[in-house]
Amino acid sequence: MASQYPGISSRAIIGEFYKRLAADLGASWIPLVSMLFNSDQESETYKWLGQVPQMREWIGGRQAKGFTENGITIKNKKYESTLDIEVDDLRRDKTGQINVRIAEQARRANAHWASLLSTFITNGAAAVCYDGQYFFDTDHSEGDSGLQSNSLSVDISALPTQVHGSVSVPSIEEMQLSILQAIQAILGFKDDQGEPMNEDTRSFLVMTPVSLWQIALAATALPNIAANVNNVIAVTNFRIEVVPNARLSSWTDAFVVFRTDSEVKPFIRQEEVPISISAKAEGSEYEFDFDKHQYGIKAVRNVGYGYWQTACKVTMV
Repeated sequence: MASQYPGISSRAIIGEFYKRLAADLGASWIPLVSMLFNSDQESETYKWLGQVPQMREWIGGRQAKGFTENGITIKNKKYESTLDIEVDDLRRDKTGQINVRIAEQARRANAHWASLLSTFITNGAAAVCYDGQYFFDTDHSEGDSGLQSNSLSVDISALPTQVHGSVSVPSIEEMQLSILQAIQAILGFKDDQGEPMNEDTRSFLVMTPVSLWQIALAATALPNIAANVNNVIAVTNFRIEVVPNARLSSWTDAFVVFRTDSEVKPFIRQEEVPISISAKAEGSEYEFDFDKHQYGIKAVRNVGYGYWQTACKVTMV
């Protein structure tokens, strides 16, 4: 049956949604800090989150290492977003207005990963990861690693800078030094065999609340980062990217640094059903009863904590 709304049919609206969805892939930082895994069941268990064995001299037989007893289970959750469109608007061919709403629905769908991950970042100091400790914690320990902290408190008032700011408005030097302390911590993390985990890293992402973004950008835009007033450390061998995250609005004195050039990431994205759209449209009972069409999107997914060793939170005090 031919559509009574030839200029703006449900087929055209669904096509516009997928077009917009493909054009906007969401926040660029998402794949830098998270690993994507497909799922085919209600939940998935990740037991590989322990460390793999280092190379050793072959004496006697091989010494194989299996999956760790530690791990996490991520349960998929169902998410939806549904849009109502008046039949009269379709009849009047309000194409521009409807396309704006469809584009906004696609934009919000693409922002969903950022929303889920930002919640986990915010809650990282009180949520358990694979080793049984909080994700951001001061006493991580596995095997021969010793105690390790990826939750730093930096007393900026004690730093040897010429200009002092405050925890919510630090000086450029104070922000530089705070970022460097997080990078130094990440570079020093060891695995359960006492071996360095991040000795080959050269790329970092500094994620700040919006209130700290400008000062962090200024701090990392300089050719050198000052370790203190009289000692300047060149960072030409490192790439440091700064991104603001408006969802970290509860942080006024803190930010987080991630390693971004590793196969393993701080977070896991798990997807059972990717974003899809369906409609109750032309000829439906919904159209008959309410004189409206509905366009609903659905996804089945969730996120979880991966490797804490690739992230470090800094709280300035």
